[in-house]
Amino acid sequence: MEQLDKTPKQIVAELDKYVIGQENAKKAIAVSLRNRYRRMQLPVEMQEDVTPKNLLMIGPTGVGKTEIARRLAKIVGAPFVKVEATKFTEVGYVGRDVESMVRDLVEVAYKMQQEEVYKQVRTQAVQLADKRLIKLLVPAQKKQNKQNQQLNFMQLMQDLQNGKLPQGFEPEQEEVTDEIRNQRLSVSEQLNRGLLENKEITIEMDDPAQSFGNQSDMLGQMGIDLNDTLGNLMPKKRVTRTMSVKDAREVFVREESEKLVNSADVADAAIKKAQNMGIIFIDEIDKITSKSKQNAGSVSREGVQRDILPIVEGSQIKTKYGIIKTDHILFIASGAFHESKPSDLIAELQGRFPIRVELEDLTATDFVKILTEPNNALIKQYIALIRTDNIEVTFTIEAVEKIAQIAYQVNHETENIGARRLHTILEKLLEDLLYEGPDMQMGQITITEAYVEQKIGTIVADKDLSRYIL
Repeated sequence: MEQLDKTPKQIVAELDKYVIGQENAKKAIAVSLRNRYRRMQLPVEMQEDVTPKNLLMIGPTGVGKTEIARRLAKIVGAPFVKVEATKFTEVGYVGRDVESMVRDLVEVAYKMQQEEVYKQVRTQAVQLADKRLIKLLVPAQKKQNKQNQQLNFMQLMQDLQNGKLPQGFEPEQEEVTDEIRNQRLSVSEQLNRGLLENKEITIEMDDPAQSFGNQSDMLGQMGIDLNDTLGNLMPKKRVTRTMSVKDAREVFVREESEKLVNSADVADAAIKKAQNMGIIFIDEIDKITSKSKQNAGSVSREGVQRDILPIVEGSQIKTKYGIIKTDHILFIASGAFHESKPSDLIAELQGRFPIRVELEDLTATDFVKILTEPNNALIKQYIALIRTDNIEVTFTIEAVEKIAQIAYQVNHETENIGARRLHTILEKLLEDLLYEGPDMQMGQITITEAYVEQKIGTIVADKDLSRYIL
């Protein structure tokens, strides 16, 4: 919970690094998050009565709704899943049931918790992994008790089935001579100094592709882990792989970590993490209103709303890691609401999203900031990508402003897709450079306003052409 203690201003400051504008939405979501921390400071008897203030974000595509929610989860280290309301169908029909979004959240929480616990035991796991590597790099002679060869095979199988070794049986042992012992000491020292990281080695590992098919996925959605069930009946499939010592160590570290960690404790902690910190982002909720023209003729959209309602209100759902309560999961819904309005949702569901925030259309000035200011700004990404071909690209401020103006113009003359328009324009603008760059020694290139006009200005002028290309 230590990451939840950020103040609303600190949360907004972090969001500002990645999302331009939308101050109202950032403030509202920051306050909702802070309220979670406040709730955890209350007496236990009061905590149950304080429910999260779910948000409904209203605004066109590409203005930052999803990005705000995703970045928020990363800032506080919370389990996060994004689902589309249109993917769900009413109970009784073929398709994903709404409870699957909670199971997906628990799955994310389990993996997060697992990684946290693995970090705690990594030092010990690395030591055990290195011991296994040393034995592989310097194998010893195998010796077998001669009595073993004289045992009755059927008796041996029967005793093993009963969980005991037959009398007179000794498992195979390594015969470690002084020479092998000295070689292993030498290899151990080389491993510690990192001298063998790129040496290839053949190991035996669990088959990463082992799966029980679609039935496992379907039963997993009902809270049944078929992999665990069948795994108890049959051994895991092992495969032989050749890889570097560095990669092999990570495989062994993973396997040793699994042995050192109690999976039941991880599952219990994951459930608690999902219950108290989980965030579920339901996109396109406007598409399941009764007045939406989307998915005409499909199953009842109002039925999907009624299936979502008990989860948002608070219910208990069975997952393969245990029972989870949804009472304190934070739900953030979003939609463009072009053809419908929030009041078209069923009244009960409206009441479960008390905080409503309307996101604003992006202006040309916003586009300039999006292109240049965030840590992951698009222009920064393209400059870094092209630099891998030993080409240094710079953009003049006039060129950036021209790109922003074109994006704003095309959005308002065709379909408004927000900041996603910038991806299309930049890809078209730089396509020659991205294609020819690796074969040419261009050195330094400056993208000017004239170059932008030359490459995409004519396309923008032709309304029919810009509709299909930009």
